[in-house]
Amino acid sequence: MIRFENLSVKLYCDGADLDNIQGLCCNPWIRGFTTNPTLMRKAGIVDYQAFAHRLLCLVHPRPVSFEVFADNPEEMEAQALAIAGWGSNVNVKIPVTNPAGKFMGPLIHRLSAAGVALNITAILTLGQVEEVVRALYPGTPAIVSVFAGRIADTGVDPVPIMKRAVTIVRHLPRVELLWASPREVLNIFQADEAGCDIITVPPDLLKKLDLIGKDLKEYSLETVAMFHRDASIAAYCIDTGESHIRPDVHPLMSAMPLQLSRPAGAKLPGRVGALKN
Repeated sequence: MIRFENLSVKLYCDGADLDNIQGLCCNPWIRGFTTNPTLMRKAGIVDYQAFAHRLLCLVHPRPVSFEVFADNPEEMEAQALAIAGWGSNVNVKIPVTNPAGKFMGPLIHRLSAAGVALNITAILTLGQVEEVVRALYPGTPAIVSVFAGRIADTGVDPVPIMKRAVTIVRHLPRVELLWASPREVLNIFQADEAGCDIITVPPDLLKKLDLIGKDLKEYSLETVAMFHRDASIAAYCIDTGESHIRPDVHPLMSAMPLQLSRPAGAKLPGRVGALKN
């Protein structure tokens, strides 16, 4: 049976809804928190600093990552130093490039060498992972966030990429690899198997953790019951009178014997036989 407690990967909640976050503060599985300007905007946050200080009070001493939002290195650096001063449990999120596509390596190196704990975000390629690792100062803690979910959105399997990223990041013992933007609970187990240190999990996905190890036949029955219940609540109906059956279908149906069981010894074709249980 799949057992959640056997996992080594750390779960960080990714969000900006303070009510949700407050409800997770006592959850022992949640080891840290991350957010970003897009999540904050969706949550209706209007005052970045007020939100940040409220969040830090709620979750202390667990780590929290806050992101800079300037588009030039000088202003990004000023914002990063200000954010770093908000608390000893803060990681400053620096995007791997600015909006113009310029790699932020020199900025990453300056901040890391100055002792600022960073979270390098929006990484999607192994080349970017290698560049970031070269830019980080070896003695300073940092997180390298690879957006595995977005990689998967393009039709590319992120698992081999994440496994390779693990080997790259391992050269810096104080740097952790983070699987970002998961799409399903399975990603937590994939991240753990790949050797990732952290995976961010949004509140909607956290609600599904109770499904881990659930009996699939029981889950099937619950799904059927849900469909039936919702159809009943909606008072849907289908006219089943014979006059409404297509004339080209009705003769075929009446001439076709209804076979509820297969002959003794008969085998199901292909993969169907392998999945019958």
